[in-house]
Amino acid sequence: MKFAFIIDPIEKLDPGHDTSVALMEAAQLMGHEVWITEVQRLSVVGGQAWAIAQPLHLTPVQLVEGRWVIPQPWFQVGDRRNLRLEEMDAVFMRTDPPVNVPYLYATYILDYIDPAKTLVVNSPQGLRAANEKVYALQFTEAIPETIISQDKQVIREFVERQGMAVLKPLGGKGGEGILLMQAGDRNFNSLIEISTQGNTPIMVQAYLPAAKDGDKRVILLNGEPIGAVNRVPTGSEFRGNMAVGGQAVQVEMTERDRQLAAQLAPTLARDGLYFVGIDIIGGYLTEVNVTSPTGIREIDRLDDVRLGEQVIQWVVERRN
Repeated sequence: MKFAFIIDPIEKLDPGHDTSVALMEAAQLMGHEVWITEVQRLSVVGGQAWAIAQPLHLTPVQLVEGRWVIPQPWFQVGDRRNLRLEEMDAVFMRTDPPVNVPYLYATYILDYIDPAKTLVVNSPQGLRAANEKVYALQFTEAIPETIISQDKQVIREFVERQGMAVLKPLGGKGGEGILLMQAGDRNFNSLIEISTQGNTPIMVQAYLPAAKDGDKRVILLNGEPIGAVNRVPTGSEFRGNMAVGGQAVQVEMTERDRQLAAQLAPTLARDGLYFVGIDIIGGYLTEVNVTSPTGIREIDRLDDVRLGEQVIQWVVERRN
């Protein structure tokens, strides 16, 4: 089979951490062709989606004494070629946020792939529908108290009612721009101005004291939980995201995790969101990650599994 991955520049990826690399490596090890491209190399010509893509060969990372050892060089790419994306059996859209105008335009291009011929993971329509912060709000019984607003008074009243709250930009990733605010903070106005940039709504969520024990990432494949990792804050940092220094710790999936996954599954299926990472703190759903969910490398390392191969095998079975 042929797989295309729309990724950020490959030289900027971390093969010991990035799930995109784990998926591409799994596809290669299972005997499939792997091609890579980037959003700025996508086109619509003759009513079909095209990409200037390169064949990729990876030298797999090795797990040695509990850590990934990265060979050098770890990747090789071939010559660029203009490909009709419907030549592929599957296309993985794995560009990191922010979900900005160029990102949205890329999803419009992916609309011109016939889903009967090529599986797109995740669906471009689903990517547009599922802002990773806002999407969780439809599951009201699963989330902590949350508002979306840019209005200072609305935000102030919420923070004062909660005593402590977390401010999240709607388009960020990896914990970027997330702030912890207490009622009565003398920097309130400035923090809101910085967060909203004057005219942009933000998520304001009740602070969960359980956050100090970790932010659990659960990987869902076609709505089913297949693995989990806990991301525990370190030092004086309140965020558990690995991108800001959170420590990846082995964790069991609980019945509550499975209940949340089951609650989300029908909606994810409706929106064509096949590969998803949900974030859970203290039994509450806090985010639904659909653009480039990560965590596979950490789960594989801690649990001695190969989730990437499970994902690729699911694609193969779906296409056959």
